[in-house]
Amino acid sequence: MLIKLGLSRDAEAVYRAMLAEPSWGVVDLSSHLGISERSIRRALDVLADLSLLAPSESQNPHPVNPVLGLAPLLNRAEEEVHRQQQEIEATRQAISTITAAYESRVQGLNDITRLEGVAAVRARLVELADMAGRECWSLSPGGAHGAEAMAASRDPNRLALARGVELRCVYQDAYRNDPDTVAYAKWLSGLGGQIRTVPSVPLKMVVVDRAVALLPISPSDPGVGAVEVTSPSVMLAICALFHQVWAAGEPLQSPSRTESDTPTPLELDVLRLLADGRTDEAVARKLGLSVRSVRRIVADVTSRLCASSRFQAGVAAARKGWI
Repeated sequence: MLIKLGLSRDAEAVYRAMLAEPSWGVVDLSSHLGISERSIRRALDVLADLSLLAPSESQNPHPVNPVLGLAPLLNRAEEEVHRQQQEIEATRQAISTITAAYESRVQGLNDITRLEGVAAVRARLVELADMAGRECWSLSPGGAHGAEAMAASRDPNRLALARGVELRCVYQDAYRNDPDTVAYAKWLSGLGGQIRTVPSVPLKMVVVDRAVALLPISPSDPGVGAVEVTSPSVMLAICALFHQVWAAGEPLQSPSRTESDTPTPLELDVLRLLADGRTDEAVARKLGLSVRSVRRIVADVTSRLCASSRFQAGVAAARKGWI
């Protein structure tokens, strides 16, 4: 019963016997308990170490009152149990940390899937279009789209729109210069798709339900294939990029920037920042654009204002009340 307090079975038996018969010595204890005298002496040493024996005037030691002697041992045992519980909790937390790190690594490996080649990418696009439940967004850099690519995307896009999936596509302004791609975009728009164009698209990507994205392995060579991303933190950044590009775009049905005399909000921001004396690099950093995009916007606006220099363009823009 008292083994948790540090008493062996023999020591506990001796202590109980001494409390009942304080006058018993080693011989009496051995005789009544059926324990060898050698074992009795070992038990007495244990009791002495635990401060359960007190010296007496007689030759035999005197047992300490259990209220006084056992209470400190119980407190010590409870402290030890508490310490062990803390160690167990610390061990549990360590195991949780190790498990979380392992699962994170495994999840990280599962968050990216490599799709090799154009055929694999198109097949996965068809699957994702079939899986889409809410929205499907895409960014497409470059100019004219290949006839094969447009043909492959017709059925998946049509079926997705028929299910009520929101379809948003952003292309470069150069897209407007190719009759076949414009016809495809108008067909898509007629089914309910939303099409916009911007001067420059940062990269090619497809986003489905804000949960899955396809990005090119090599932006300069689409034929290499794509990576499929599902990491929530990465998807958050990808969706934010799409929204930024989408907000800067013009609907396909509107006149192109070269045809319209009214500047877009993005063009106005560029003009006003330049009028404040900022460099192209500073404007690009402020608006989250590339320097090339800023210069393309300036060249476009300068051409529409029939100006031969930035200074003349600034004067013309001021006369129109743009800045």
